[in-house]
Amino acid sequence: MSQLFSRFAIGGLSLPNRIAIAPMCQYSADEGKATSWHQIHLGHLALSGAALLIIEATAVSPAGRISPRDLGLWDDGTQDALADVVKQVKQHSPIALGIQLAHAGRKASTRVPWEGGNNIAPQDGGWQTLAPSVLPYADTDFPPHALDQMDISTLKADFVAAAKRAEHIGFDLIELHAAHGYLLHQFLSPLSNQRQDNYGGSLENRMRLTLEVFQAVRAAVSKNIPIGVRISGTDWVDGGWDIEQSVALARALKAQGCDYIHVSSGGLSAQQRIPVGPGYQVPLARRVKEATGLATIAVGLITEPEQAEAIVGTGDADLIALARAALYDPRWPWHAAVKLGAKVNGPQQYWRCEPHYAKNLFSKE
Repeated sequence: MSQLFSRFAIGGLSLPNRIAIAPMCQYSADEGKATSWHQIHLGHLALSGAALLIIEATAVSPAGRISPRDLGLWDDGTQDALADVVKQVKQHSPIALGIQLAHAGRKASTRVPWEGGNNIAPQDGGWQTLAPSVLPYADTDFPPHALDQMDISTLKADFVAAAKRAEHIGFDLIELHAAHGYLLHQFLSPLSNQRQDNYGGSLENRMRLTLEVFQAVRAAVSKNIPIGVRISGTDWVDGGWDIEQSVALARALKAQGCDYIHVSSGGLSAQQRIPVGPGYQVPLARRVKEATGLATIAVGLITEPEQAEAIVGTGDADLIALARAALYDPRWPWHAAVKLGAKVNGPQQYWRCEPHYAKNLFSKE
């Protein structure tokens, strides 16, 4: 019996297997609005056989976008465009849909990756970025504005409003983005947070904003919608955010009713030194799970079915998430099911495609 293809529940959300598709920015929105690209991209990933599809980092305000082409959920126009995508996906797939709500902070206002990804200053068509302190990500970036108390109140209201919109249009799960050097992560790390008020200095103070955003969102949406947090388990920089601080954050989030932690790493500093290799972030997920008992999702160079089976089977994490591997092979869960002797969800229109060596691959209940 494959553990990767066993059922698992995140909060009240029952999943038929332990495979998730991680958020991946597409830089293909129109003023924050989902486009036909999102219909195609999410549509074919929704037919992958994974149990959970978390859509890309979705900005809670225009200033929270990484680039001018980022997806957003901050007004009726962005809501209606995304609602249409959700409706189409749900019409043809039983996959659970999650959304990652985000604010890029000082890493906002950049060109899309295929145009270099560099910072766009306000005078060049960009916008004023926000951060815990007046410290740019790169020395050549336009300096960010340090959030004051009014800005922080507005930020929390933006997250709440976006979460309510996400629930309204039918998302099954909400993930808060506190990883990869974006705004909540910037508050967490002492490398980017040099504030002297109650949002800076001690670990308790640096965790405050993430906990307040989580608490506000949790109170704003239905209890049956699981809410988790994506974190960077470490900055991979001496003196920065690290795994033991991540454990402390996870414990505090658990006390507030957090349903899961999605463990990634890095993204905050250009000084990072990441020991990249197969499953290199899995030990971070394992540490969080062992220390807190929270459900965890592991991600990062998980490419082989046997590798994923071992991660779940040994209890290193409860789910694995695919990102680039799912783009390269959108039928990865099908192929994993064949190798591991399991069944997977597939659309009726595709049932006849089973090769001779994979008869009865699809769950036809």
